[in-house]
Amino acid sequence: MATRVGDEFELTVNDAAHGGWCVGRHHEQVVFVRHALPGERVRVRVTERTSRFLRGEAVEVLEASPDRVEAPCPFAGPGRCGGCDWQHASLAAQRVIKGRVVADQLRRIAGTDREVTVEELPGSPDGLGWRTRVRFTVDAHGRAGLRRHRSHDVEPVDRCLIAHPGVEELGITDVTWEGVRDVEAVASASCADRAVVVTPSGSKLGPLPDLKASSAVLRRFKGGRVQQVRGRRGVRETVAGREFRVGAGGFWQVHPAAGEVLTGAVMDALAPREGETAIDLFCGAGLFTAPLAEAVGPQGRAMGVEGAVEAVRDARYNLKDLEQVRIEHGDVAAQLREWADVRADVVVLDPPRAGAGAEPVRLVAGMRPRAVAYVSCDPATLARDLASFEREGYRLTALRAFDAFPMTHHVECLAVLEPVRPARRHRERA
Repeated sequence: MATRVGDEFELTVNDAAHGGWCVGRHHEQVVFVRHALPGERVRVRVTERTSRFLRGEAVEVLEASPDRVEAPCPFAGPGRCGGCDWQHASLAAQRVIKGRVVADQLRRIAGTDREVTVEELPGSPDGLGWRTRVRFTVDAHGRAGLRRHRSHDVEPVDRCLIAHPGVEELGITDVTWEGVRDVEAVASASCADRAVVVTPSGSKLGPLPDLKASSAVLRRFKGGRVQQVRGRRGVRETVAGREFRVGAGGFWQVHPAAGEVLTGAVMDALAPREGETAIDLFCGAGLFTAPLAEAVGPQGRAMGVEGAVEAVRDARYNLKDLEQVRIEHGDVAAQLREWADVRADVVVLDPPRAGAGAEPVRLVAGMRPRAVAYVSCDPATLARDLASFEREGYRLTALRAFDAFPMTHHVECLAVLEPVRPARRHRERA
């Protein structure tokens, strides 16, 4: 008899898989299980069935791993909030699991065997209170909560334990949001700036509730465009002594220490030199463009590309004091085709979770940089793009991983690539 959604059975799970799952087998069928740990024997309730595998949740732990701890959040667990994947594991175990998952993706997709150690970021020793941007979904009763795993259902919460204190100060979950679909709460890690980005459920934005802390308010339209309603357009962040203006609806690293740590890691990896040409792809508000520009100096060039209009506006504002900087708005592949004659010395890529893709990789390799730094929050798409780089004559020379998202399955990686046959430097100016 075929296994159905809702059925329960016992199994022993083996290693962890990408996405916050552990893997086991039931009657030779692969089962992906949440809320378990490698080596545990659990009772699984099936939540989804496909032609190739089952998905389920560990509703009872029969033989516990020594790495298991009690989840600090009352909303974590089977059938509850889907925001955290590993609250039931010690922080040390979480990092070991993430390192194994990254290594597994590199081996399976890129054909690269490498042991991966996930480094702790400073500022969140208990793994809580770090997330500076949290998107809450509003249910039919106007209550703000977080989505359940692989579901549109909302889990009402009174607080989110991984949210930064500045997010908690706003009191998003303490008020009623009428006519609102979701609310993104944003807190600066560097100063007292706070913002909320509201997406109305209809065509009009009605009166908003009073929040506990002062904040800017912005409205998000269908398609992602953000309009300023009152206060600042975004928040201010400081990294390496430089202040950045970051749009409330735009991208910025959500862990308070990530910007500083990743900037240092990228610069150490690339070691840009005075007079060189540096290219920053998916540059956002200019986090990496700024130190690259300072390193190459007035005789060099720092060229950034970003697809989001608001981020381009922020990057140009943030870097207006650096004459050697050029920020272009548009599709990365299209801009690289336009720059076909440019010879880059160093390149940074920090793409969204979907990765850079084969064409941008090919075009970057065609510029023959001496080093490429690829920053990624998804080990699967990172591994895919590393395989593309290898086909283009670039090899992985170093990889670091950072626990920029404690309690979740996400991990930030920095891959460093160099040409198998270094090009003879012969720079052309665009």
